[in-house]
Amino acid sequence: MSDSNEVVTDPRLEKRTRRRFSVAERKRLLAEADALPYGEKGAWLRRQGLYAGQLSTWRKELAEHGEAGLEARKPGRKPADPRDKEIERLKKANARLEKRAYVAEQLVDLQKKVLHLFETDKGEQKS
Repeated sequence: MSDSNEVVTDPRLEKRTRRRFSVAERKRLLAEADALPYGEKGAWLRRQGLYAGQLSTWRKELAEHGEAGLEARKPGRKPADPRDKEIERLKKANARLEKRAYVAEQLVDLQKKVLHLFETDKGEQKS
């Protein structure tokens, strides 16, 4: 009997990786699933280690994009398009300039009103 309480793990379980399917393998699995008689799909999915959602996603991608839709894609977000960043920057600059133009127009209107008041006040004082 050993004095250590150390648990020895199975090295196969140390690093699990996600299964990856090639385009041909996905098409083969879809064909197999479609050929199954009624009621045997669940057992087949368990034997294959698949989920029904995977098959429906593959079918949808195949219908929308053809074989290119079944190809593996890089995980994560798609990189931002530099044009979108430029558009956002230009929209902000445009909003800032529109605000400055509005303030300038209001100042010009105020100056006109003040000038008009001074002119009418001078005209009344001369009389």
